[in-house]
Amino acid sequence: MAEDLTAFIRGLPKAELHLHIEGSLEPEQMFAFARRNKIALPFKTVEAVRAAYAFSNLQDFLDIYYQGADVLRTEEDFRDLALAYFRRVAVDGARHVELFFDPQTHTDRGIPFSVVADGLLAGMAQAEQELGVTSALILCFLRHLSEEAAFATLKDAEPYLGRLLGVGLDSSEVGHPPAKFQRVFAAARERGLKLTAHAGEEGPPDYVREALDLLHVDRIDHGNRALEDPALVDRSPAPT
Repeated sequence: MAEDLTAFIRGLPKAELHLHIEGSLEPEQMFAFARRNKIALPFKTVEAVRAAYAFSNLQDFLDIYYQGADVLRTEEDFRDLALAYFRRVAVDGARHVELFFDPQTHTDRGIPFSVVADGLLAGMAQAEQELGVTSALILCFLRHLSEEAAFATLKDAEPYLGRLLGVGLDSSEVGHPPAKFQRVFAAARERGLKLTAHAGEEGPPDYVREALDLLHVDRIDHGNRALEDPALVDRSPAPT
């Protein structure tokens, strides 16, 4: 009976609306990309990487996330990363995915925006053709960096605006409220992009309120700490 239920659930069509593509990097992939790009890792074995993934808070996760991202250097890497993820979720019945990606994680290492975007878009196109999984791409600004850096990233993205669904806001939340990015979100909205933001993951309920009232987001990512404020839970989003 349990096996029948598992097969039934796996066969249901699904949409994945919150996926950080760099965070989908498996330990085995990390070592394979490191060998391909001749990069020395701070881990000796796959098991050591898996142990590092046993994080207890957001910052611990981000530390391993950024270490892993360093092995991504070429269009082929980003394409292969995306394809590996799509092949896993297709088995679980995924039919549509909205991918977050963090271009600043890569451009700050000297990787051109186009290498990241073209690689991911190639993987997305191949997944649709081979697996029947459609997808869309959401550019995330790193909130621990400045709004000026976010504006520079939005400028880098201009040749790709027609292939982006929207922009988001992620990385270390506490101490970096949504208000910090009010102007760049307004600029993204003017360019026709949808808006989302991580808010209330570790930050206070007021971060959720700011994302609604100042960024005018279409969607909140996480938002769990909004439960601490009943009035916030009951309210409707502010009109744009």
